[in-house]
Amino acid sequence: MKRRLPRTFRALAHRNYRLFFTGQGLSVIGTWLQQVAMGWLTYRLTNSAWLLGVVAFCANVGILLFGNVAGVVADRIDRRRGLLITQSLMLAQAVVLAVLVAFGWIQTWHLIVLALWLGTCSAFDTPLRQSMYVQFIADRGDLGNAIALNSMLVNTARVIGPALAGLLLGLTNEAICFALNALSFLAVIIAIAKMDWPADIRTVAASGWWASWIEGVRYAQGLKPVRALLVLVAALAWTISPYSSLMPVYAKDIYGGGPHTLGYLLSAAGVGALGSTLHLAHRATVRGLGRVIMYAVATSGAALAAFAYMRIFPVALLLMVLVGGGTILAAASANTILQTIVDDRLRGRVAAFYTLAFLGVAPLGNLAAGAIAAAMGTPFTFALNGVLAMLAALWYRGKLPMVRSVLRPLYEALGVPPRRR
Repeated sequence: MKRRLPRTFRALAHRNYRLFFTGQGLSVIGTWLQQVAMGWLTYRLTNSAWLLGVVAFCANVGILLFGNVAGVVADRIDRRRGLLITQSLMLAQAVVLAVLVAFGWIQTWHLIVLALWLGTCSAFDTPLRQSMYVQFIADRGDLGNAIALNSMLVNTARVIGPALAGLLLGLTNEAICFALNALSFLAVIIAIAKMDWPADIRTVAASGWWASWIEGVRYAQGLKPVRALLVLVAALAWTISPYSSLMPVYAKDIYGGGPHTLGYLLSAAGVGALGSTLHLAHRATVRGLGRVIMYAVATSGAALAAFAYMRIFPVALLLMVLVGGGTILAAASANTILQTIVDDRLRGRVAAFYTLAFLGVAPLGNLAAGAIAAAMGTPFTFALNGVLAMLAALWYRGKLPMVRSVLRPLYEALGVPPRRR
């Protein structure tokens, strides 16, 4: 089957990955339905940019608090059982949200508590999934393609999910979005149950949990390219990621629209992200991604700064394409490099560090952005964050020669093919 698949989709030749890909596709569409509905519901109930930031903070703060512990867990437990538990808990959270909204019982504090619930579950779920790609495919040479295809899948959902959410919110209410998200988690649970799981070849951990965590920290700190990539991803999360949580302000107050306007803006970012991941999936090798990351961060920062005071809606949509495309191209490229070079024994912990940098720092960025927006206005916040992202890209440019020199022998030892000229 692999020979019949084009290079862009070669990881789909592996049965386990096909099952995961299908279940994950439905689930991430449901996740975007819920995310858009949560933002719209929060702003509808409170009309507060600050509370938008608070709810977004709560939805991811679990990763900040438990991300490192979750990485150790992912390297020590039965990952299949762990995924079934986290997916079931997130399904229950969506059901509770749907019931509260459907019966008119929802209050702001419910949104905060349920966002914390979701964020805590995600903290343990994400490193489990990130560390399992190597079990989904039989040929390690397809690992980079598997990661890129998953990013493509997630960002296809970023196009479909917000647009569908805007349509559903215009026709019904938020409860439908939450209910559909609950159903989507069943797709992942069914896919996990149908997989043929290979024997776990990890050695039994002889050290304690603290020693395991310290081992992971020393690895991440000791390998300079890993450290530089994690710092850059964290800067990207702090500066660019808050755009999605504050976008209801633009949709409702600046462009005078409704849920459909919010859906268009977020879907435009999804279009850019999808294009980026298609590019990554088509690449034959991980080599050369260091420079791609630098340009991607700079592009997303410049586009966000330009979007901040843009009042021409079609141009704003084009700028959001660049914001979404640059953000995901940088983050997915960094993840591809990390997953390629890391030792299998440390895979869960390194995946947790990446998750902490990208998703764990994001709530702090959301909280800061909400506070600045409440005091100085949302456009000023976007402009400031865009400039800070461009400065982060400039910092990384100075690190690029070091990143290349260290990664080159690692790639050669792993047999990673050279770049095509």
